[in-house]
Amino acid sequence: MVMETTPQFFKRGPSSLTRLVFFVLLSLILMAVDTHFKYLHEIRQTIAVVIYPVQKLAFVTTTIYDLVTEFSVSRNLADENARLKQQHLFDSGQLQQLLALRAENEHLRKLLKTTLRNKNKAIMAEIVSVPRDPFNRKIMLDKGIQSGIQTGQVVVDDLGVVGQITRTYPWLSEVTLVTDKNHSVPVQVVRNGLRSIASGTGKYRTLELRYMANNIDIQNGDLLVTSGIDGVYPSGLPVALVSKIKRNNAAHAFAHITCTPIAGVDRNKQVLILSLQLPSSENPTKSIDIQPNDKRRGEIGVR
Repeated sequence: MVMETTPQFFKRGPSSLTRLVFFVLLSLILMAVDTHFKYLHEIRQTIAVVIYPVQKLAFVTTTIYDLVTEFSVSRNLADENARLKQQHLFDSGQLQQLLALRAENEHLRKLLKTTLRNKNKAIMAEIVSVPRDPFNRKIMLDKGIQSGIQTGQVVVDDLGVVGQITRTYPWLSEVTLVTDKNHSVPVQVVRNGLRSIASGTGKYRTLELRYMANNIDIQNGDLLVTSGIDGVYPSGLPVALVSKIKRNNAAHAFAHITCTPIAGVDRNKQVLILSLQLPSSENPTKSIDIQPNDKRRGEIGVR
């Protein structure tokens, strides 16, 4: 058996302990020189430049892992954000719909109370169109001749008079609003019983009391109701509130009185169409009842 042996020449050299001590001392000397004289700064910078690609290559795996993780988290967050936005829009729509239904139900309850208070029969209708022309004060309802609607019937909402049926079609009817410039309503001041005519001006939510003397007893805030003397509008229906009075005795013989309608088609879709005749259950024999507590002279109520 032949055993390979290292030549004696290559076995010569310092021992391991000697080499350890040498390199430790060399490291200490280099550290001291670098600390005090800064001779190794350029060498260190050169070494850093040389080994930088190796460092980047060593961190490639970690960088890829971080990018994949960040992309996955961002994608999940984006999907969750989109889902939450969609749910928010859906919930907002449902909430708005519920609020609209609640407002509509409240309005229908008020219309029902109006029907119970009024002795005339009433038909509920919905507004299907409003004029785009700012000077046209007419609307269309979804009830017509097929529902028994006739021209001349009064249209009201839960607050007061809206207008009057002026044209009928088989399934639609046209309503002229009280603000139309060719429309007038006989009214009466609730405070003192003063009678007048509320005329439309063609302007939005504006009525006028024309040909009223400057010294007439009327005040801002007075409530005007239908007087019933024309035989078309039932008495006692709210029409408007006096909003502005301009008296000028020197220039004009009449006061300029502006009123604001109480009812309006810009708030609700449902209205009531009052019948022209009293209900059939009404007693045909009318009794006349003089109201002694009323301050108006000769006021006679029919019931």
